[in-house]
Amino acid sequence: MSKRALYLLMPVLLFLLAVLTNGCQKDDTDFAAAEEYGSEVAHKWFDLTRKITKETPGFSPPVASRAYAYTAVALYEAVESGATGYHSLGGQINGLSASAVTKPLLSQEYQWDIVANSCLAEITRKLYAPATAANLSAIDSLELALEQAVSANATQEVIDRSVSYGKLVATEIYNYSVTDGQDKGYLSNFPATYTPPTGDGFWVPTPPAFQKAMQPYWGNVRPFISANVTNTQPQDPIPFSEDPASAFYAQSLEVFETVTNLTPEQEQIANFWSDDPGKTGTPPGHSIAIATQALRAQNASLILAAETYAKIGMAVHDAFVSCWRCKYHYNLMRPVTYIQQYINPDFTSLLTTPPFPEYTSGHSVQSGASSVILSEIFGYNYAFNDSTHVLRTDIDGTPRHFNSFYEAADEAAISRLYGGIHYRQAIDEGILQGRKIGENISQMLNFKD
Repeated sequence: MSKRALYLLMPVLLFLLAVLTNGCQKDDTDFAAAEEYGSEVAHKWFDLTRKITKETPGFSPPVASRAYAYTAVALYEAVESGATGYHSLGGQINGLSASAVTKPLLSQEYQWDIVANSCLAEITRKLYAPATAANLSAIDSLELALEQAVSANATQEVIDRSVSYGKLVATEIYNYSVTDGQDKGYLSNFPATYTPPTGDGFWVPTPPAFQKAMQPYWGNVRPFISANVTNTQPQDPIPFSEDPASAFYAQSLEVFETVTNLTPEQEQIANFWSDDPGKTGTPPGHSIAIATQALRAQNASLILAAETYAKIGMAVHDAFVSCWRCKYHYNLMRPVTYIQQYINPDFTSLLTTPPFPEYTSGHSVQSGASSVILSEIFGYNYAFNDSTHVLRTDIDGTPRHFNSFYEAADEAAISRLYGGIHYRQAIDEGILQGRKIGENISQMLNFKD
């Protein structure tokens, strides 16, 4: 090629070089990816969220599961664009379009732990609007403390950009959440519009408080995956019968005899997994706590933590939707009612029966779902100590050792028999129901390449 021809082509070559350089800018920058950041920012926020859940009136287990889920989805959506090979949940989960979440400008620098901190602070404020003044102040304090801790080497421009993006995603996910059918569910745990069906074997309010039915419409809440409601329903419960020779009487007698002859360990197990609202972050909060412990033990990256929390959050959320659809479809009588009527009128269960129908067991469904998620991430033979309640003084919170997440879920499930509040069938079918939900989350959603 002549020098003149090369001279004439030079502007074109320079233009093509500029285009190629701009197109490859994401790969050629020195910006740290989300997988290069630690995850302690996320853990501290979920620690606080469990505390706020415990201390905020109205955050029953279904309501709490919803808050954990949208918090986790917001975190994931805020940082996934900054990680290599990860994909948005937009266009994959019900109600969230592919364009619903704004993408960051990856030609510019973001510090992803600042993004996560800002997002989690904002979504927590929005989802826990009725929190106490002290807890709302704790949100502000944690946000400021974490931002100061992680931003020492960032320019103010990067800090501002990262904070703005985190808050934007939190707002977009919150706006998505309000369309699910139970926005502000903490105000309607016991709707006056609901009248339970009556007849032999149907649920009735239980002692000692004889409260009305809790969240009878929760089964209509939008699930993240439709199959978690349509394809996970259990077999029908054992037919109700007063006959002492019936299978229904037999399973009620098992509850009576178990509670009457509890061993000290069985009593400890029942209390360890009870996770009562007002005392703990509720049962789904226990699943979140186990995830946090595993992530901390593995020194997980920010993106792995975001993925784990998102999967766990959606799993326990859909577990409560699926379970509650069962509960108010079958409206089955609780053991305490049956035993007092047909076996022993003086029967008292170890744990107080919560105010909703029997079948299936919510503990079993949500524990079964989370055990699949955690097993697929950390391994099916992952041994751990669950120290969720180590600081409690009202029960024996000594950490319990498990050889797998499935083993822990099975113990959480059977704890409800020891507590005297569920028949065995509700427990066994609930675990199976939950594991189907966990499998759906793992298999139907594409998080990464």
